[in-house]
Amino acid sequence: MSRRFAVLSILLAALSGATAHAQSADASGTWLTQAGDARVKISKCGGGICGVIVWLREPTDTATGQPATDSKNPNPALARRPMIGLPLFSGMQPSGPNKWSGQIYNADDGSTYASSVTLTGAEALRVEGCVGALCGGETWTRAGR
Repeated sequence: MSRRFAVLSILLAALSGATAHAQSADASGTWLTQAGDARVKISKCGGGICGVIVWLREPTDTATGQPATDSKNPNPALARRPMIGLPLFSGMQPSGPNKWSGQIYNADDGSTYASSVTLTGAEALRVEGCVGALCGGETWTRAGR
């Protein structure tokens, strides 16, 4: 009996490891924000993930006719950066199954927040940010593969 139990234990351990690995999904790819106004490309970087704006529904600043810039950034030098190519987060580190934590930049207000990104399904990514105890978030969907 003890030998049979040992073999069964090894098989269960191997299967649970394979299942955990199979469930470990990849957040890499292009994601559409909940409002549908931007696409963010997520890629692996430095043991974590990074996200960069690659598309905007409104890529041109209507006031200037020029490409949209990071105009809400309080740093005048950064406020001139183009929105396309703007890094929203870099080096978010794994913090759980299909979850990464770090800082996220919000171009809508020019501020950086504590954040987490969680892959909730093959086609859904939950992005959350917090200021103190106040948190908010949205769900992004995978943009065509």
